Amino acid sequence: MDNLSTTDKRYLQGKFALVTGSSRGIGRGIALKLAEKGVSVAVNYLKDEDAANDTLTKIRECGADGFIVQGDVSKSEDIANMISQVRDKFGALDIFVNNALGNLLGFMSPPMQVSLEQWDEAFHVQSRAFLMGVREATSLMRDGGRIMAISYWPGSHAGGFLPYFAMGTNKAALEAMCRYFAVALAPRRITVNAVCAGITDDSIVNALPKEATEAMLSWLKQGWNPMGRPGTPADIGGAVAALCTEDAGWITGQTIAADGGATLMSPEVPLDFQRP
Repeated sequence: MDNLSTTDKRYLQGKFALVTGSSRGIGRGIALKLAEKGVSVAVNYLKDEDAANDTLTKIRECGADGFIVQGDVSKSEDIANMISQVRDKFGALDIFVNNALGNLLGFMSPPMQVSLEQWDEAFHVQSRAFLMGVREATSLMRDGGRIMAISYWPGSHAGGFLPYFAMGTNKAALEAMCRYFAVALAPRRITVNAVCAGITDDSIVNALPKEATEAMLSWLKQGWNPMGRPGTPADIGGAVAALCTEDAGWITGQTIAADGGATLMSPEVPLDFQRP
């Protein structure tokens, strides 16, 4: 990527990105943060075209440009079509962010109860989609590009949230895949990293039953996140944008927690002992 200074707020001017699942939530936050830095963004959506157009409007308000592209990341032909549209409209690709979540609430089930259908659905929208996405994206990506997978640390590294089994194990697979892709693509100076978002307001968390959403967000505010609040889509977007800079070109194959320090807190020690 060009040697552009991060002191310039539009230090990624002239770059092109595809962010899957970017019509709302964390994906929208990533798309808008990249747009603020001058990136033109292809906004992928599955069903909600109005939300995708709203994201595109906000991208243009940031002074950047882009287009919306419908596609189901679980289908190889849809991913190929997305890259084809990026080629037609942008002519190149510099940033690929694998963010689309799929129907998370539909395949939440504990490990001993999860059906094979639920497992297959999680696999198709996560691990398999990332494999297909990287292969297609790198056929168009310029040398020095950036690839990122959005993950979730407690789901991929712990095991206590049992209904998250299908998604969590697939997130762990994404993180492992980043390491392999990082080595394979290093000769082209393409970096590949996983960004683990913490519990984020204005995201899939808000699609849970109201009582569950409020319980999760208030839990963090009590001190289980040392920042005293949940994350925002803009927070995750900031982490992704930072990894897209030229100065981050030596960071690859890593899993980075962008969670305000939530993963630093220990469940074995009373919270009062951990407060600053």
